Amino acid sequence: MALAIFDLDETLIHGDCASLWSEQMARLGWVDGESFLRRDKELMDAYGKGHLAMEDYMAFSLEPLIGRTPEEVDHLVGPWVEDFIEPIIFSDATRTIAEHRKAGDRILVISASGTHLVGPIAARLGIDEYLGINLSVQNGVYTGSTSGVLTYREGKITRLLEWLDQEEENLEGASFYSDSRNDLPLLVKVDYPHVVNPDPVLREHAETNNWPIHAWT
Repeated sequence: MALAIFDLDETLIHGDCASLWSEQMARLGWVDGESFLRRDKELMDAYGKGHLAMEDYMAFSLEPLIGRTPEEVDHLVGPWVEDFIEPIIFSDATRTIAEHRKAGDRILVISASGTHLVGPIAARLGIDEYLGINLSVQNGVYTGSTSGVLTYREGKITRLLEWLDQEEENLEGASFYSDSRNDLPLLVKVDYPHVVNPDPVLREHAETNNWPIHAWT
């Protein structure tokens, strides 16, 4: 059994779930919509260029969750996934997941978004196993902080290696699908790197190394 690993944002879905959730928080009245979404866009632009300190984005994006229970948030994330995420799932992604599943591969989503979003979206895709940025909970409510190593850039490798050790798995024959230059550290570690609708830096690297380049819709 080989691993088929998928990034989430702009790989499995046509968008970034964290930014889309920011829009939902604005609709819910949890944030000042105009200023919050403007700052979100600034930070996401930095992410796309590989300049973002993920700690900064998480501190910003999790502030509206402070004092809220995981149950309260989960209750709202579920319908949001159905209404706003399901329509933007790439059909090619679902086909590729099905092909890996038919081949007997073990499927894992690893994302630089929070697990409060990654988990429900993975479930909507029929994927049980995922790694994302863990949110800190104290006294039953979110603190606005993260816990553990962030699943971002080299942090994805750290968390994946921990998971492999726990699951008694390895990367032999593994595939990894991503759209972002930020995932180059992990792409170069797997036997079968795949780039999906890549950013310019990742496309250049893929072309130089003869990696498959997919245009998913």
